[in-house]
Amino acid sequence: MKSTHPILADISAGISELKKNPMAIIEQSEGAPVAILNRNEPVFYAVPAAAYEALMDRLEDIELRAIVESRLDQPEIEVSLDDL
Repeated sequence: MKSTHPILADISAGISELKKNPMAIIEQSEGAPVAILNRNEPVFYAVPAAAYEALMDRLEDIELRAIVESRLDQPEIEVSLDDL
């Protein structure tokens, strides 16, 4: 039985369509990710640079929040700026 995979983008294109005119596919997406399909299954996502940068910033924020939350119960250490 063939499994189905969700397509996590509003725009999709086939590999052959992408090969013919990759910039047309990107322009049609208007800055959103594009699911690239092979035999109607997603094989990768083309993500515009601005969207990728925003995604990386968000992931970094999530990681930093996890660090902060893990340190909330640690005792505080007083430090004088003159000692630094």
